[in-house]
Amino acid sequence: MELPQRIYMVGIGGIGMSALAQLLKHQGKQVSGSDRAESPITTMLRERGMPVVVGHDSCNIPAESELLIYSDAIPEDNVERDRAAQMKLPQLSYFEALGIVSASARTLAVAGTHGKTTTTGMLAQILRAAGKEPTAIVGSIVRDFPPEGGSNFLAGDPGLFVVEACEYREHVLNLLPEVLVITNLELDHTDYFPDLDALQATFRTAVEKVPAHGRIITDPLNPNIAPVIARASAPIIDYSEESVPRLHLIGEFNRANARAAKAAARAAFPDIPAEVADAALAAFRGSWRRLEYRGETPKGALVYDDYAHHPTAIRATITAVREHFPGKRIVIAFHPHLYSRTKSLLSGFATALASADVALVAPIYAAREPVDPAVSHHTLAQEAQRLGGNVVALDSFDEIRDRLLAEDGSALIITMGAGDIYKVAEQIAE
Repeated sequence: MELPQRIYMVGIGGIGMSALAQLLKHQGKQVSGSDRAESPITTMLRERGMPVVVGHDSCNIPAESELLIYSDAIPEDNVERDRAAQMKLPQLSYFEALGIVSASARTLAVAGTHGKTTTTGMLAQILRAAGKEPTAIVGSIVRDFPPEGGSNFLAGDPGLFVVEACEYREHVLNLLPEVLVITNLELDHTDYFPDLDALQATFRTAVEKVPAHGRIITDPLNPNIAPVIARASAPIIDYSEESVPRLHLIGEFNRANARAAKAAARAAFPDIPAEVADAALAAFRGSWRRLEYRGETPKGALVYDDYAHHPTAIRATITAVREHFPGKRIVIAFHPHLYSRTKSLLSGFATALASADVALVAPIYAAREPVDPAVSHHTLAQEAQRLGGNVVALDSFDEIRDRLLAEDGSALIITMGAGDIYKVAEQIAE
C-alpha cells in the first residue's frame, strides 16, 4: 500500500510525527500540518519546506489533502479530525502510517520500557558506520545524524528501516520487524495497560509476529521477558553477552543499550566487524534530553536535562550521576507525566526521588488525560518526604527556576520528565 501524495498531519511537531513528516517529504510527498504551540521542531519543519500552522482549526486543512495523520495526543473530537471526517478524508494514526511506510522494507524495530531512543540511535549509527545506509526514525534528536546539530530522521536506503517502536495502545503491532529488540520490560502506560500481564500479552504478540528467519534481541533471563519469548519462532539472541567499548554516555543502562544495539546490528548483518560496531558506539554522542549537558548556572551549578519519566529510569539516572560525579549534590527538578502513571507508580516515584539530595516536583503534566484530583505533585512530594526524602512540591516552573538558580557550584541539577521541564534547563543554563 502506498500513502497518497498530499498529506496533512495533526500534531506534526511531536517527536515521532515530525520524523515521519520528514520521511514523507523525502519520498516526495506534499506535507503540511498543525501543532498546539511553536517549538524548535515546528521551526525545523518549516525550514525543511513543510508548512506548519500553530493551533487547531477546521480551516487549517488544505482542500487538496488526501490523507490526515494524527498523533496519540490528538483526540477523536479534535476539530481538524472532525473536519477531515466531513471532507471524507481517510485518517491514520502515527503508527498506522509508520506501519504502512515500513511494510515493504527490511525493518529493525527497537521496543521496551527504557532505552528505546538511545538504542535505536546507536543501532542506526553502527549501520551507518558499516556502510549499510539505513533509513531511521528515532524518538529524539540524535546528535550524530545529519544535518549539523542532529535530527530524529535519517535518510537512507528505503529498503532498510530502523525504527523506535512503542507498546502504548499496542502500536508496536503495526510494525512487521525482521529484527525485534526488547531492551527491558516493566509496567508503564497504566492508562492503557491495567497490569503487567496485559503489557506482556502485547509484547508476546509482537514476538510471535517475528518470522522464523528473523531475530529477537533481548535479555532472556529477565523475569518479565522470559514468558514473553517462550513461543517465539525466531531465534533469541542474548544481548547481555555482548562486549562494548568505553562510551561517551554514562551509566550501566547506556552500556546495556549499547550491547543491544551491537547485537541487533550484527544479527541483521553478520558481516559487520565487531571493531566497526565498537568504534561507532565509542563515538556516539547521544540525543536530546537523554542526560544532556546544558551548561552551568550563573553560580556554577552543572545543568543536565533528562527524559526519565518512570521510577526505574529516575533511579538509574541518579545512580549513574552519583558514580560519575562523586561529591556533587544531586538536585532533581521533576515534572510528573500523566495522572495515571503518577498514581499507579506513586511509591516507586517517591522512592526514586527520595534518593536525590534535593527534589523539586512540578505540577503533573496531564498531556492526553483529564485532571484527576485523587493525585497531585503535592501527593508525590508528601510520599517521598514520608520516606525521608528532601522533596518539595512547587506550583510553577518560575518557582522551580528561582530555587535552582540559588544552588551553588556544589550542585548538579537535572531537569527531568517527559513534559516541558526542559525549558527550565534552558532558562538557568548559561
